[in-house]
Amino acid sequence: MSATATGYLASKPRYEILDGLRGVAAMIVVAFHLLETYSKGPAYQVLNHGYLAVDFFFVLSGFVIGYAYDDRWNRMSLKGFFKRRLVRLHPMVIMGSLIGALFFYFGSAAFPMIAGVQWWEVLLICLLGCTMLPALPSWDIRGWGETSPLNGPAWSLLYEYIANILYALVIRRFPKFVLGLFVAGAAVLTLDLTLNLDLFGLLSADRSAAYTVIGGWSVTPEQIYIGFSRLLYPFSRGCCSRASVRRSACGADSGGARC
Repeated sequence: MSATATGYLASKPRYEILDGLRGVAAMIVVAFHLLETYSKGPAYQVLNHGYLAVDFFFVLSGFVIGYAYDDRWNRMSLKGFFKRRLVRLHPMVIMGSLIGALFFYFGSAAFPMIAGVQWWEVLLICLLGCTMLPALPSWDIRGWGETSPLNGPAWSLLYEYIANILYALVIRRFPKFVLGLFVAGAAVLTLDLTLNLDLFGLLSADRSAAYTVIGGWSVTPEQIYIGFSRLLYPFSRGCCSRASVRRSACGADSGGARC
């Protein structure tokens, strides 16, 4: 029985260098947050820009998703794509929420708000985290205003899910020229943050992280804007890079013929 008939799509060869870079970036993020806990402030952090590894993950994600799926849509439905992405991403989301709930419940010294939080509230936020639905600031039980109070870093996975949806429904259909325009438009958002231009009037006047891309972990207009700004340019640039690599490979293999 063929792969098309069974719905099975064989895995492609891996880019080992990208696996290595992914591992290095993951360790940088972990080290950044560990050292951040004991830092006197941003100027004293050993990995002062370690948070940028998250933005690198978005670039890598755009490239890898394009590599894995761009030439499979004639054999794969939207349902099949989303199923594969859920199987790939969601087990760690659930595990992170469960572990976060345990550490939260038994970690009153680290999170003083626990004294006023009922067990059912922890359970409710845990279940919410397992679904990747963002918690509103008014539902916060830790005091940091995060979309996932029990698993803070899950905010980036939420945007990763959004990136997958945008890729499947919109980005993969873009012609080369339109994709280039999309990348350029997304780059404007990055410049808006890093130059603190506030072109759309969404950034706070007293933003402590001005001239950086720090943010994206809360459901407020400013934080949502920062989150999408951090996602759209890196992810679309990764997709564009993958498309360029594919065209170069096609030209080399077929003497410049379209493939």
